[in-house]
Amino acid sequence: MEVEMVESAAARKNVGEICVVCEQPRFKGIHLYTSFICTECERDITATDTKDPKYTFIIKQLKKVTTPEIYS
Repeated sequence: MEVEMVESAAARKNVGEICVVCEQPRFKGIHLYTSFICTECERDITATDTKDPKYTFIIKQLKKVTTPEIYS
C-alpha cells in the first residue's frame, strides 16, 4: 500500500500541476489561494485586452479559484 502511494506521488510530481486557466499540466507558475496558474497563462492574463474574446474565457476560468476558508 505504501509503495503505491509513493509511486502515485512521484507520478504526479513528474506531470506537474494542472493550470486552472488552460487546464494543462505545467511545471512553472504561481499559486493563487488553492489554485495553480501556469506562467504562460499568467502572461496571457496580463497581456490580453478586455475586448478580446479570450479575456472572457480567462475570466470564466479564474472564477474557479476559491478562497480557502480560515478556521480558528
